[in-house]
Amino acid sequence: MPGDMPYRTLGHTGERVSAIGLGGWHLAVPNLDEALARRLVRSAIDRGITFMDNSWDYNEGESERRMGTALRDGYRDRVFLMTKIDGRSRAEAARQLDESLLRLQTDRIDLVQHHEVIRYDDPHRMFDEEGANRALLDARAAGKLRYIGFTGHKDPHSHLHTLDVAADHGFRFDAVQMPLNVMDAHYRSFEHLVLPRLVEEGIGVLAMKPMGNGIILKSRTATARECLRYALNLPASVVITGNDSVEVLDQACEVAASFAPMSRDEVSALLAKTASAAARGAFEPFKTSSIFDSTAEHPEWLGEEPERLRQLMS
Repeated sequence: MPGDMPYRTLGHTGERVSAIGLGGWHLAVPNLDEALARRLVRSAIDRGITFMDNSWDYNEGESERRMGTALRDGYRDRVFLMTKIDGRSRAEAARQLDESLLRLQTDRIDLVQHHEVIRYDDPHRMFDEEGANRALLDARAAGKLRYIGFTGHKDPHSHLHTLDVAADHGFRFDAVQMPLNVMDAHYRSFEHLVLPRLVEEGIGVLAMKPMGNGIILKSRTATARECLRYALNLPASVVITGNDSVEVLDQACEVAASFAPMSRDEVSALLAKTASAAARGAFEPFKTSSIFDSTAEHPEWLGEEPERLRQLMS
């Protein structure tokens, strides 16, 4: 029931969102048909999940299209809708955002995030005069979006650098998305390095990869329920998790509904179980390889380098 779902505040925005968010990538994986995708989205909303995650590049746009279809018939007004764009130039970011609006069948997205900020040049391109953040500011002024954030999965220092570059330009993000899980706590940790700063600055914390796309479960050091509970125990506004079946959705809703803060001893015991497996990032390949880097395979998604830089090279 909707009353069983806990809700949290999204940083300084003051928005109330469900503690569990529905991941958009799984909505168009090969083994999941459109009818089931629609059922999962609507069932999640009926059970109190209000935070919808998606991205312009998920499954060549099919994830957004399926979510847009599922959000018809009044469901759109019941959710906080988020998507991401890959463009780093003003023109490419604007183009991708307009495509997302069409696919999602809405005239306004609640939160749009710069996706996959994993290179140290990314924030400089985003905050260039003709960079992607200018496109998002333009879109916000036009009523196409409400809030602006960024995501990344590679290195917590990239997140800190992006926050610094934004501050240098007088800008504060509304939300930041990053991996937060039982393995991250041990290796190149977003929890230890980035999370405290976000909390201090009142930026909404979006926790992703609580099970690392299922890879963490293969370590046999933590169960799915333990992974979800650990992520929910952190000061995150929402824990985004993928759902590709009714059973997985049921599990996520049940863990959220029964959630109680973990004791210090419980946290210590769980981290002790995962420490050895987590030590070198073997079960977090999104940090240690390019397998999860969609823009590495499609650099054209980023758009052109700033004109002023091209002129310097001529």
